[in-house]
Amino acid sequence: MSPPSIAVMQAPAVARSTSASGSWDGLRAVRRAALPVPGPVAPAACQVCTGAARPGYARCYQCELHAQSAPGLLADTVTPVAHAAKGSSLARDLWLYKAGRPASRAAGSRLLLLLLVFLHDHGPRVWRHAGMVRPSHVCVVPSGRGRAGPHPLRQLVAPYLALPWVGMYPRPGSDPWARSLDAGRFHAGQQAAGAAVLLLDDTWASGASAQSAAVALKRAGARAVAVVVIGRHVPAAGPLPLPRPRSPASGRARAAQDQ
Repeated sequence: MSPPSIAVMQAPAVARSTSASGSWDGLRAVRRAALPVPGPVAPAACQVCTGAARPGYARCYQCELHAQSAPGLLADTVTPVAHAAKGSSLARDLWLYKAGRPASRAAGSRLLLLLLVFLHDHGPRVWRHAGMVRPSHVCVVPSGRGRAGPHPLRQLVAPYLALPWVGMYPRPGSDPWARSLDAGRFHAGQQAAGAAVLLLDDTWASGASAQSAAVALKRAGARAVAVVVIGRHVPAAGPLPLPRPRSPASGRARAAQDQ
């Protein structure tokens, strides 16, 4: 089954149609069969990336470093679609879809279904948590390996997201393998000025790339940035369950802790 062409900001209206609703139900069923993922988020999770946090701490070590390194310039919300435990089918698909192998196309289709169904079902809550009514633009975190041409994730989702794109590229001399937030790593295009940006990434390990991209968007004038990442990498032993979008109230509580 091929996913219908959708505009993220029009998803609620699409879902009101009986035929469209049936299509989304079918997509959910295909997604569950093709790429099973775990259930609701555990309580002892980082309030930013939903990874593991030490007891009594609101953020994991990496997200705490980000908050200290770029206060006021980070993404307004970060929402992983699922946790990609090492060795899981999701972790394999996240590697395989851009590996240029015979099975890469099928892996990309499974990831696309996972992302589109998530945006349709949970997008409005993500937008509210980021302080936007809906995204006005979309952007993909650039590849960390200097891959030529458009990012594979952009190629995958572009036909289905009816939003203008914000260009972004690594600055000359930046370290493509950096594991720490680098405020000067990326340059965002002028389309970011005044925009509410949906920033997409395929994976989140330390979060340095996505947050560096969020900083570039904020410095270019973006008024809000919502990061949605397909797979948040977690260890194979005891993977955290599937995260769900947090309520705006949890975001306000986290902001209060930063003050």
